[in-house]
Amino acid sequence: MDQTIYLVTLVGTALVLAASFSSLIAFRFGAPLLLLFLGVGLASGADGLGIQFDNARLAYFVGSLALAVILFESGFGTPFAIFKQAAAPALTLATVGVLLTTAIFGAAAYYFVHLNMLESMLLGAAVSSTDAAAVFFLLRAGNINLRDRLRSTLEVESGTNDPIAIFLTITLVSILALGELPNAFELSLELAVGFAEHMGIGAVVGLIGGYGVVRLIEKLELDHGLLPIFVLTLALLIFAAAGSVGGSGFLAVYVAGLIVGNAGMRNASVVKRFQHGLSWLAQIIMFLVLGLYATPSEFVPIFGIGLFLGLLLIFVARPIAVWFCLLPFGFTRPETAFISWVGLRGSVSILLAITPITGGLEHGRLIFNLAFIIVLASLVVQGWTIGPLARRLGLIVPPRGGLVDKVELELPGSARHELLAYRVVAGSPVERGQRIPRWARPSLVVRGGRSMKYQDAGRLVAGDNVYIFVSDRYPRLLDRLFAGRTDVDPEDADFFGAFAVDPARPATDLEAIYGPPLTDAERKLSIGALVSTRLGGRAEYADRVLLDPIELIVRDVDENGKVVGVGVSLEPMATPAPRVPIFLSAGEMWDRFVLFRARFRTRPSGQGEVSATASEAETKT
Repeated sequence: MDQTIYLVTLVGTALVLAASFSSLIAFRFGAPLLLLFLGVGLASGADGLGIQFDNARLAYFVGSLALAVILFESGFGTPFAIFKQAAAPALTLATVGVLLTTAIFGAAAYYFVHLNMLESMLLGAAVSSTDAAAVFFLLRAGNINLRDRLRSTLEVESGTNDPIAIFLTITLVSILALGELPNAFELSLELAVGFAEHMGIGAVVGLIGGYGVVRLIEKLELDHGLLPIFVLTLALLIFAAAGSVGGSGFLAVYVAGLIVGNAGMRNASVVKRFQHGLSWLAQIIMFLVLGLYATPSEFVPIFGIGLFLGLLLIFVARPIAVWFCLLPFGFTRPETAFISWVGLRGSVSILLAITPITGGLEHGRLIFNLAFIIVLASLVVQGWTIGPLARRLGLIVPPRGGLVDKVELELPGSARHELLAYRVVAGSPVERGQRIPRWARPSLVVRGGRSMKYQDAGRLVAGDNVYIFVSDRYPRLLDRLFAGRTDVDPEDADFFGAFAVDPARPATDLEAIYGPPLTDAERKLSIGALVSTRLGGRAEYADRVLLDPIELIVRDVDENGKVVGVGVSLEPMATPAPRVPIFLSAGEMWDRFVLFRARFRTRPSGQGEVSATASEAETKT
């Protein structure tokens, strides 16, 4: 009997298991998980265990299917509320930011690598997008609790910038494969028209396909075990259909996932769990295949220039692009700097770097090897430092609530309702005697293996399993009632102020006690409305409003964005504003340049004007 099938299966499963076990290291030490996946692939390849894999087309095919699965899951798990909150800045970063990064990096690469301008731009396009899997994992594994708008911007950007980078890369490969280099005007026109057509078709196919999937699921009575397979197959059908008619299959599958995940369809939790697990498998397979395809011995001659280009991307191209894109959206300098830093490159960059090889370009292998080194540099330099940088910039806020031990169950015939199973956590409000509202009275309590009615259970104790049948639109109040005590770092003990005030009280109470100057219009507002007004109409968890000599901190908001919890700090100036590292902020670079020019500029009129200008620049900085 032919033993090949057993040998291939043995090696393949061993690699997947090795990559899966490496996740334990990543979660324990906060290491960039995808770097470990790549390491397993590299260690098993031609220069490691000797597994020979040099089929570029197969690697690209496997990687593309895996990326389609990842993007569908990314869209499926993104609530519309988060998407709307961050759509404008995130989509600007995903389009203009990708173009700027490509242009800046490509122009620099042209002067340092033996590539023509289009080939340099091709390398820039390949490494222009951030990796959604890397961003999601590091934010979660590092327990980095950011403000909602900042986190949403990072997540939506990383999920939407891949289609643009893919379009740029494939278009440039096609142009270079023809052998005739167009002039700048023709190239710009071709890119603009092609971009509009490619993305437009992809978005339309994704919209139609997404709503079609929802309608089919509602019409068909599928078995729970078959439903996730059915949804996945339709997602890949949408991906293939969009690509076959000249659209972006990757944009189509992301849009379809966004629609399906927010449609409130039956058995959504079953599909979500399946998609989450399959997305992990897709990431593992994708990185293993890309790692196997690479040949580390080829990196040696170009490692120095590849590392230099990686650092150029991290410290120059990405910060400038992010700074320019976020100018209209009111992000602070620490937030802009952090978004610049969380621009990790990953599997998509390596996958796109294969296209010059499949396209038969002369320098295809060089572009692939450089992109691989750049990705390694990004994962090592940025991946290990996201948590410390967020803390240094003062962007981490205390968690909103403690541990919630909850399972969501869907029952046949229970449209728009769910069975929630909570395990009572020690220190939670219900364990301390807080009453559960009437609209969410438990149907069953299991204590010590014995079932009983809620009315007969008495006061809930830690370890009780409580089953509540409730509408799927239930408020967050339930999670708060069953959440354990929040673990707050001692340094953050006074983050939300010395004490709380009722946001429904009139703002004039603050003026009467502390004397902060209020306008006539503000005197007619409540404290909560005053906070929202000072924040531009929308408050967010952990926002701060200075009303000298006090500072108001948003402790909580409800589902509609209304302030329902406010803290008061009596020492608002005790904590100095965090200083942004100069290499992370283009705005900081510009201010330093202005200061430098002011200090060393000489004029015939003497030193007085120079000194005044320098002082003015220092004040501005």
